[in-house]
Amino acid sequence: MNKHSLVSDYYSTHRAELLAFASSRLGDIDEAEDLVQNTFLRILTTDKMLTEQTLPALVYTICRNLIYDFFRHRAFRLEFEHFLKGTGTDKTSMESVFFAEDIIERMERGLVRIPENCRAIYRMHILGGMRVSEISAKTGEKYKTVENRLGLARRHMRQYLRAVV
Repeated sequence: MNKHSLVSDYYSTHRAELLAFASSRLGDIDEAEDLVQNTFLRILTTDKMLTEQTLPALVYTICRNLIYDFFRHRAFRLEFEHFLKGTGTDKTSMESVFFAEDIIERMERGLVRIPENCRAIYRMHILGGMRVSEISAKTGEKYKTVENRLGLARRHMRQYLRAVV
């Protein structure tokens, strides 16, 4: 059985179950449907070996990580909105909201260009507010490895932001 047919069979059988899992965590069925779709897109593009035994765990792991990313992204947006409100105005202008959306969009475009292992570390540091030592403990990687990957991710983001600005 090839990869695409295995994923297709799993999708048709377990999509509703995964959708219920995601919507119970997010509280929004539309966001959950997008998240489930992204989960299966990542499964199809992964280079990991897929079998009937490993696929369910991988699907739920990817879905759970996308849920975490969703909440980190939302926390970052809320933090930025609080920053904007703290700059002296009582109301958030439409320009500042569009400005915040623009920054987030550019950041997401830049993150796509970073290698996956560096991207995860960058997200934990920037969006999750974790220190290098915390990331090292969470991922099980050496402190210096995490530090190097974070530095690489920062360089990529700076280069990307310089190019688009």
